[in-house]
Amino acid sequence: MPVLPESRVAVLRTVLYLFVIIDIHLFVRDPIPLSRHPELYQPLLIERALHLPAPSVPLTFTLYVILMAGCLLAASNLLPRLAGGVVAAAFTWWTAIGMSYGKVDHDHLALVVALWVLPTVGVIADRWRSTERSAQAGWALKCIQISVIFTYFLSALTKIRSGGWSITSWPESSILLWAIVRRPHGLGQFLLPYPELLHIMQWFSFTAELTAVVVLWLRGRALLAAAVFWMGFHVFTLAILYIHFAPTAICWLAFAPLERFGPWLRRIKASRRERASRRSARHAVPVLRDQAVDSGG
Repeated sequence: MPVLPESRVAVLRTVLYLFVIIDIHLFVRDPIPLSRHPELYQPLLIERALHLPAPSVPLTFTLYVILMAGCLLAASNLLPRLAGGVVAAAFTWWTAIGMSYGKVDHDHLALVVALWVLPTVGVIADRWRSTERSAQAGWALKCIQISVIFTYFLSALTKIRSGGWSITSWPESSILLWAIVRRPHGLGQFLLPYPELLHIMQWFSFTAELTAVVVLWLRGRALLAAAVFWMGFHVFTLAILYIHFAPTAICWLAFAPLERFGPWLRRIKASRRERASRRSARHAVPVLRDQAVDSGG
């Protein structure tokens, strides 16, 4: 595993734990109301394997409270192993419940993995200001990076499998046309008269997902270009289908040099203090001059 800055993990912890709070209110927000309908519950494999009890309102509300408290504690980089482990278990169960009443959203893969591996780094001295580097930080970040990229790659494999293991079945279908008709809003409406263009777009997205693993070997500007491409990809799908990949997109920060954030923040604060002291000095000169005139100096 690469030896990477621990401050990158500290910053990523804060961002992801705060994002989980947003997630349970905007994205996977229905476990509590869904738990009022036990007849619709179809447990996922993980719930069956772990013999987890069927959801109820007291259970899901307790998970909600645990997630709120745990995320606030973990976001401050306090008790990272305990709070982080509790959040990982609670959020995994929360999302499993939310996806046991319909389809499973693969956009949460990287986020769930991130919540499980971030606590392994443990306490980080000086947090965002830490200058330490470790293989522990590198292992956690590499796990998140792999899960981000495999979100796309496994999606492509699922498309191949669902088409009877034919590599042309999904991109040659009319799935995008069907999706736009099913979601009659966004910019997708302007593409309906152009089915051939939709086929080209399907081939493009399918090829991008199938070859996404190449990103794991990119560095520098090539990696930046790949990140910009996938962010643009998600903006495009949001614009034409109103389908977001926010949990995956936020985990792309595992590739970013977040360790620069702490020094940048210190420079900003130092610059503000310097400007404030200069303003104070400019204001002080006339006051001293006036005092000298009043005293006959």
